[in-house]
Amino acid sequence: MPDEVEIQSAPPNADISQLADHLFRHESAKLVSVLTRIFGIERLDFAEDVVQETLAKALRTWPYYGVPANPAAWLTQAAKNLALDLIRREKLFRDKEAQIITSIENWSSDSEMTAQFDNELKDGRLRLMFACCHPDIPVESQTALALKTLCGFSPAEIAKAFLTTEAAVAKRLTRAKQRIKELKIPFEIPAGEDLAPRLDAVLQTLYLLFNEGYKASSGESLIRQDLCDEAIRLVALIAGHPATSTPRAHALGALMLLNAARLPARVDDDGNILRLQEQDRSKWRQDLIARGIMHLGRSAGGEDLSEYHLQAGIAACHCTAPDYDSTDWRRILALYDQLLEIDPSPVVALNRAVALANVEGTRAAREFLGTLQGRAALDSYHLYFAVLGEFELQLQNFESAGKHFSRAMELTELESERAFLNRRLQLCRPSPSQAAA
Repeated sequence: MPDEVEIQSAPPNADISQLADHLFRHESAKLVSVLTRIFGIERLDFAEDVVQETLAKALRTWPYYGVPANPAAWLTQAAKNLALDLIRREKLFRDKEAQIITSIENWSSDSEMTAQFDNELKDGRLRLMFACCHPDIPVESQTALALKTLCGFSPAEIAKAFLTTEAAVAKRLTRAKQRIKELKIPFEIPAGEDLAPRLDAVLQTLYLLFNEGYKASSGESLIRQDLCDEAIRLVALIAGHPATSTPRAHALGALMLLNAARLPARVDDDGNILRLQEQDRSKWRQDLIARGIMHLGRSAGGEDLSEYHLQAGIAACHCTAPDYDSTDWRRILALYDQLLEIDPSPVVALNRAVALANVEGTRAAREFLGTLQGRAALDSYHLYFAVLGEFELQLQNFESAGKHFSRAMELTELESERAFLNRRLQLCRPSPSQAAA
């Protein structure tokens, strides 16, 4: 029983909440993976409910009894007990009682089901990610399902990643689970040639996982290093596997490594956001830059030119510039022009506008933003208004800039971004001497 596991003294509730969030991101995927293997992917809702209730129990009990010496083992035991309690009430248990009990009793916190053959993926979390990205599940639902089930994303975080609403995400998740039940899709771990049709959805999932770590959508900190590290680790496994070592996988690996190299300089010692031109480039990790350039070279094999290739090329331009003024903005602008042909999204266009401002000036960039197609999709995107605010501030249109910065502050849930935007907002307000004049 979990109560019998060695207990440590109780830390403050805030520390427990942070620990629970960390465990939710890292342990919930393992728990869901094993439960799904035991009960079938058609019982995905059941597996998720068991894991959610297990984590809720941890939050209820740990503040009073202390955190277990091995929190992962505690969660595993609690999930096993809860799963058995719930399943005993169902006919399924009576039909497969011996098989289910044996599977659950053989499950430990230190063991994940491992691959049996060389052409299988050996990481449990990555294998389940490929299983969720089944070709018979709608493409837009595959990534949402993997993000929620295996990356611990909330519907709100998924909605922000796709610039859509929580209701739309909920529909995607519902459709995916209905499809699994209707088609009786088995929980199968693909291997060899069966990995390829699912690769794009898995890469997109890991891309979004890294993005959430690179710039969190909520909370106090801009960066979630653990998410970046996990995304890099999983992409490295994909790029190193014979069946999935594609140019696209290497390009995504390059993109992550080159962006991760700049993480140590993105905030100051007090957690304040530093713009690219303000960053101390001596803090950029040269080892990650070297690995990123290596993967970028390997991504050049074949004729595939993906959005990851182009984004990695842009990241390489930044990482190889000795200082901000030396940045090859014309090259970056050309790469964004190519990227828009592959992915004509308003977010890509917004990033192109920043590059355009560095090449042709702020006024040209602002005019470009006024011509965007699908601009309505950016109405809930705080960075759109932050960029508009910067453009207006540079053009000394202080009132307009202030409105944009205020709107950006309303839309972001990240404390460090609010603080940064508030500092920019102060620049839009005249000093007392200016006001008197």
